[in-house]
Amino acid sequence: MIESRPSSVRKSYKNLINIDRVASIPLYIQIYDRFREVIAEGLLKPGDRVPSLRSLSAELGIARGTIETAYEMLCGEGYFLAKGQAGTIIAPFLGKPASALQQKNTSQNLYSNHDSVATKPPDPFQLGLPALDAFPRKIWSKLGCRRLKSATASDMRSPDPKGYLPLRQALAAYLLISRGISCKPSQIIITDGYKGTLDIISRGFLKANDPIWVEDPSYPVTRNLLKAVGCVIMPIPVDAEGMVISAGIKSAPHASLAVVTPSHQSPLGMTLSLSRRLELLKWVADNQAWIVEDDYDGEYRYSSRPLPALKSLDCDDRVIYAGTFSKVLFPALRLAYLVVPESQVAHMDAICTTFQSGCPWLTQATVTDFMVEGHFSRHIKKMRSLYSYRRRLLVDALTNAFGNQLSIELQAGGMHLLVRLTGDYDDKQLVKHLNEHGLAVHALSNWRIEAGCGQGLLLGFTNIHSGQLAEALVDKLKALLIKS
Repeated sequence: MIESRPSSVRKSYKNLINIDRVASIPLYIQIYDRFREVIAEGLLKPGDRVPSLRSLSAELGIARGTIETAYEMLCGEGYFLAKGQAGTIIAPFLGKPASALQQKNTSQNLYSNHDSVATKPPDPFQLGLPALDAFPRKIWSKLGCRRLKSATASDMRSPDPKGYLPLRQALAAYLLISRGISCKPSQIIITDGYKGTLDIISRGFLKANDPIWVEDPSYPVTRNLLKAVGCVIMPIPVDAEGMVISAGIKSAPHASLAVVTPSHQSPLGMTLSLSRRLELLKWVADNQAWIVEDDYDGEYRYSSRPLPALKSLDCDDRVIYAGTFSKVLFPALRLAYLVVPESQVAHMDAICTTFQSGCPWLTQATVTDFMVEGHFSRHIKKMRSLYSYRRRLLVDALTNAFGNQLSIELQAGGMHLLVRLTGDYDDKQLVKHLNEHGLAVHALSNWRIEAGCGQGLLLGFTNIHSGQLAEALVDKLKALLIKS
């Protein structure tokens, strides 16, 4: 049995975990960072018991939920080990010299949690990947195990091709509150990811040689899949207000469908203005066309509350809303969803019956419980604050290292940065060189179709968990750029 620390040490936590209440950094991040520091400094050793949530909350004068969030992150990264009624301890497998936890010569060392877990860390600057270290694994495991234990014979049958009804009901409630979308569960279809969503849309709404408006630049997967099903891609330029609707009307006035990312244009990041939204909705109503609203990361807006979805303005029932769990939970779930116009429910029911096998019941049921019990909304709120902080870490590191040698195009939200270097360069060649040396950077020009959006580097920041890591990655980036 692990013995607790002497009372003299227990009393010192207020000094060990010093909190700056006026700082912009969230309190749970400060607690998380400080625990990592004191472990690295050897002030806490493997096997030492840490205070309970209640006692540390009382000692620091901080809400218990804030302490719990920090503890979940530390458990998820392997620094803490929960022992049930025996409390929580510093993980015994951290039995290496404290100085080893402070290595900063490579990004690999900084990403590693501990030696006993043979997992591949996120690739540095990887796009579209949520903060895996901050996912509440303990809660998720508890919900999944509970579902397995209570599974009935009916749960083990073939799943509904449209998706698990309780999950669709939970999504309808969530979308009304968070995105302003009023829909019925019957309008929601659960798919096995964004590609699955586009596949169902193409089967239900498109035919070969249909002209499709696509933003330029845009997500390559979107246009590649639409080309594969025989559609004709019509690239529509974007500016500071998003897709230029007048340009679309001029080049392809009778297009069948428009694919847009109005909350956070992919990859440039601007928001589709209200006037453009209304203009787009008028065009589809006049032409009996359709809009696919790809709301891939609309929950992550840092300067204000998330904007209502374009679908919330859809009085003529012409918008097909596409959402995903990959960006808010984790990609391995392989779960996404779409909201189809009410007039098309019967038609899409037939499409799903013919082409959809349905997604695994256990996965859908676990997500349902995660939403219904309030974990989903709390997790998004936590991630919104965390990503704002991690974005600032990367911005500061880039600014300090490069100065006026680059510009950063900060937008209101999103999960990546667009960085433009000064001088002439080929971003594709730079990215090839960078990624050959272990980075996961994207070249902006690979996302363009025809428009001259310039050269740039797309850098994900969601898994950059500390200033130390941000500095190490940026130092590596700069060294590689110098050699290129």
